[in-house]
Amino acid sequence: MYDIIIIGAGTAGIAAYKEALKHTQNILIINDGPWDTTCARVGCMPSKVLISAANRMHDIQHASETALQVTAQIDTSGVMQHVRGLRDRFTAATLKDVSSWKASHKISGHAAFVNANTVEVNQQHYQAKAFILAVGSSPAFNPQWKAELQDKLITSDDIFELPHLPRSIAVIGSGVIAVELAQAMHRLNVKTAIFARSRRIGTLSSPGLQQLAQNELQKELDIKFEVLPQTVKSTAKGVEISYTENGEHKVLHADFLLSATGRSSNLTQLKLEKINPAFNDAKRLPVDAETKQLADYPIFIAGDAHTATPIQHEAAHEGRTAVQNCLNFPNVQSMKTLTSLGIVFSSPEMAIAGKSFKQLADSNAEFVTGTASYEKQGRAIVLGKNRGAAEIYVDKISRKILGAELFTESAEHLAHLLAWMIAEDLTVDEVLNKPFYHPALEEGLRTALKHARRQL
Repeated sequence: MYDIIIIGAGTAGIAAYKEALKHTQNILIINDGPWDTTCARVGCMPSKVLISAANRMHDIQHASETALQVTAQIDTSGVMQHVRGLRDRFTAATLKDVSSWKASHKISGHAAFVNANTVEVNQQHYQAKAFILAVGSSPAFNPQWKAELQDKLITSDDIFELPHLPRSIAVIGSGVIAVELAQAMHRLNVKTAIFARSRRIGTLSSPGLQQLAQNELQKELDIKFEVLPQTVKSTAKGVEISYTENGEHKVLHADFLLSATGRSSNLTQLKLEKINPAFNDAKRLPVDAETKQLADYPIFIAGDAHTATPIQHEAAHEGRTAVQNCLNFPNVQSMKTLTSLGIVFSSPEMAIAGKSFKQLADSNAEFVTGTASYEKQGRAIVLGKNRGAAEIYVDKISRKILGAELFTESAEHLAHLLAWMIAEDLTVDEVLNKPFYHPALEEGLRTALKHARRQL
C-alpha cells in the first residue's frame, strides 16, 4: 500500500509529487495523456505567445499614437509555427523533468476507483492510505454542434494546432479565454466575432469597470452581447451561424467556431461513485472549499478539477499543501491561503487582487472605493496607452486595503503590487508613505489611494 497516490500530472500533480518526494519514496503518480501541464501545452503559455505577436502587430499599426509614421508589410504566415515552437520549448522542460523520475513511481493509464482506498489502472489494482486528485479539466462544448461541425468546432485545446491563422473565426463566450484569444485573433487580421450569453466581459465585477471594459473593447471588437447562435451548419467553406440580433435574423460565416465557454472537471472519469454512491455527480461533490477534502475521506482535490480559481500558481500551491494533508491526516489545513490574484491578458489588461468588488458588496463589508482614471494618467499618455481605470477598496475602520480591480495598461504588474500590499495587511496610509516614482503607471494607484483616504 502506497502512502500517497497522485492521479494527474499537470501543474498540481507535479507539484504534489515533488513535495511528496521530500517525505516518502512510497508514492505513485498516475497520468492519462501527456506528461506535461495544461498551462504549458494548451493554456497560459501558448496563448501569451499568440497575444504577444498580436499586440506587437497592433503597436506597429498604431505607431501614430506616439507621433511615428510607419509603413509596414506584416507577414503573419509564421505566427502559428512560432506559437508551437515556443510551446514545445516550454513543454520540453516539463517532460525532461518527468523523465528523470523513478520509473517505479509513475504509471501511464486511466485511473478509476474500485473503492475508497483502491484504484484500477490498466487492469491492475493499486492501494493507498491517501489520494490526491489532480486530474484537471477539459474545455466545454456543445456536443450537437461538435457532431455537426466536426473539426470546424475547436476549443482552446485545439486552436494552437491550426497550421496557420484562419481568415475568420467566431468565438462563443466572453470570459477570460474568449476575450484573450478573440482579441489576439482580431489583431492578427483574423475577422472575429464574439457571441456572449450575457452583458459581461472578462472577470471584472465592479459595475463601473465592467461597463468601461465593455465600451472600450467594443470599439475594437465585434461583440454581440446577449446573443447566441440558434443554429450552426457545416458548409464547404466553413461554418454557417444563424442568430437573431436586435430582432433581426442574421447569418454569419466563419472558417472555425471556437467554443470558449469554460471548462468541465475531469473528476467525472474517476468513478467516484465506487467510493460512495452519493458521489455520482461531480458538480455536487461534498468538497470542503478551504481544505479541498472530499467528505471525510483521506482524498484531496488539487488544481482546477474542483475550484473557482483555475490559476496556475494556486494549483501548484494546492498540490504541495495536499501532500501535507495526506501525511498528517486527519489533521488537515486550508489550501486557500494565498491572497487572490487573477489577470486577464486583454488590452487593456484586467486584474483583480484580493477581494473583488462583488465579494465585498455581497458580504456587506464597510469599505470605500478609491478610483483613478488612466485616460489622463501621465505615464499612460506618454505610452499612448491611456485607457481604463483602477479601483482600490479600503476598509472604513481598519483602513487596510481589502482588494482592487483594474482595467489598465500593465495591470499584471500593478495587481502583483496590490496583492502583496494586501497580503501584508497594509493600510492606505502606510502605502501612501511608500515611494512612487514619476512618471510611472504606479502613480495611478497613488491617485486611487488618495481618493480612498479622502473618504475615510
